[in-house]
Amino acid sequence: MAIEETADAVATTDATDTATGTVADTVETTAGAITYPVAPGYQLNVRSGPGTNYRLVKVLPYNSRVPIRCQRHGEKVSGPYGTSDIWDSIAPGQYVSDAYVKTGSDGFVTVPCG
Repeated sequence: MAIEETADAVATTDATDTATGTVADTVETTAGAITYPVAPGYQLNVRSGPGTNYRLVKVLPYNSRVPIRCQRHGEKVSGPYGTSDIWDSIAPGQYVSDAYVKTGSDGFVTVPCG
């Protein structure tokens, strides 16, 4: 794993994804918050809770990156990164399906939401 650090940002990249043999996307840290890329070619719905039945809060534009504050189980959703019941809290009262966020993991990458 290579780590580059500057005063404003930290970028962490896995050298090679062992499952696919490809170089992984960069996970960026800016001002203390790690961000993850949303699947390319998707505008992502942000919901008020961990499921599609929750109120639509906003829609993230193409090529967005999201911080993940905490994660929780909710409705199972299929997306470009598989099928998952994990929902990522990107801000208080704002959730996105982990099936649309490239975290590099099928499990939690941070703490469970309280």
